[in-house]
Amino acid sequence: MRPARHPDVRVTILLSTYNGARYLQAQLDSFLAQTHKNWVLLWRDDGSTDATLRIMQDFTAKIGAARCIQASHNGPHMGAALSFLALLAEADNGGMVAFADQDDVWLPEKLDNALSRLVPAGEAPALYCARQYLVDEKLASARLSVLYKEPGFPACLTQNLANGNTVVMNEAAAALVATAGYPQGSVHDWWSYIVVAACGGRIIFDEEPQVLYRLHKYNLIARATSFYPRAWAALQRGPLVYMTMMRRHADMLEGQAGRMTPEARRDLRLIQAGLQGGLWAKLTALACPRFRRHTLLENLLFTWWFLSAKRAARPVPQAAWNVAEPKARPRETV
Repeated sequence: MRPARHPDVRVTILLSTYNGARYLQAQLDSFLAQTHKNWVLLWRDDGSTDATLRIMQDFTAKIGAARCIQASHNGPHMGAALSFLALLAEADNGGMVAFADQDDVWLPEKLDNALSRLVPAGEAPALYCARQYLVDEKLASARLSVLYKEPGFPACLTQNLANGNTVVMNEAAAALVATAGYPQGSVHDWWSYIVVAACGGRIIFDEEPQVLYRLHKYNLIARATSFYPRAWAALQRGPLVYMTMMRRHADMLEGQAGRMTPEARRDLRLIQAGLQGGLWAKLTALACPRFRRHTLLENLLFTWWFLSAKRAARPVPQAAWNVAEPKARPRETV
């Protein structure tokens, strides 16, 4: 095992747990196996009723309370996104932060590879994410996740490529996300990607897989079903959920206009006009460079949904919860 390349850089691993006893220990063991040893684990339980708390307490006893830190706002149940953003608000150590899911397994050089990309970025905001090995419940039958080529804004409004179980952010990017509010119903990794990209941060997509992403029936988002059933389910749901989330993301970004790049502000205005306007406004928005999804078929469906979306009353942009105040009880999300 080769030595860590940036041993002086501290990483805070953010782990939100919820009834994760079935797979949690394997993930904790993968933290211990990292070639980069300068990390601390900040964790929050989201109201588990199984053996999750006992496993975390045993892990704390094993590595010490200075390295395994329980969040000050442990419980009640908030949902994964708000739980992770609350952890992000509490992670104030001046180093890097990494999101971690409770049921995956990190490859040994996961943190090292992230730091080798993030450290050269200097003090400018930067978010690292990577491909994954998609595996079954027993960590077998590995296949590679999608390879993305053009991350950034405004493509980030159309789909999420920042798999949360691979995301590592430097201090500047973490500060942007922690103070950006939160659009109701979003997920923490997608919103982090949107904020950093819109504010001119660097998005680093590693083509080499860094995580064993365990697919099983208990997954919060990606379930162990094949592409075609999931695609058919998306078609049956139609554009309402997708377009509603795009509007919420765009509206929430208005509050970050002062930190966005001039190009991103311009594109956001055109996209919002398209979301609220007629055919010409929609076509103008679709002409924004990089306002597209990854594949041709995805873009055809996206274009149809965007053009056919009905106008909606513009809400006053407001966070579902101010993540800068982690002790406050959040409102329920949909």
